Amino acid sequence: MDKKELIRYWTESADKDFQTMIHLLEKEDFTWSLFIGHIVIEKLLKAWYVQNVSDTPPFIHDLVRLAEKGVLFLDENQKDILDTITAFNLRARYDDYKMEFYNKCTRDFTEKWIEHIREFRTWIKEKLRSQC
Repeated sequence: MDKKELIRYWTESADKDFQTMIHLLEKEDFTWSLFIGHIVIEKLLKAWYVQNVSDTPPFIHDLVRLAEKGVLFLDENQKDILDTITAFNLRARYDDYKMEFYNKCTRDFTEKWIEHIREFRTWIKEKLRSQC
């Protein structure tokens, strides 16, 4: 695949995952909705990395590190948001965190963080389009 195809792969895959995240929210599967939200942002950051650094994004899940490696400049608020979203990846996957995370994932909590994911998704997609 050439660079454009790779970017399209990551962004289209993120768009499909975004729909899955919304579907899980509608079904009140809050924990997994946020887990998939993490994947949405990770894939978009990998598209950014491909566009700006190299065809092979790093195999990391830490969203702030991924943004830094992709030379994507974030303000402190964005870093804080991405740090929290990164935690959704760990807390949904590992048994010692699951119950604590499950109890935290109320509808209000989940909707708040889905909105942050939606806003970051829009922001990074606009940046991707503006640099094509």
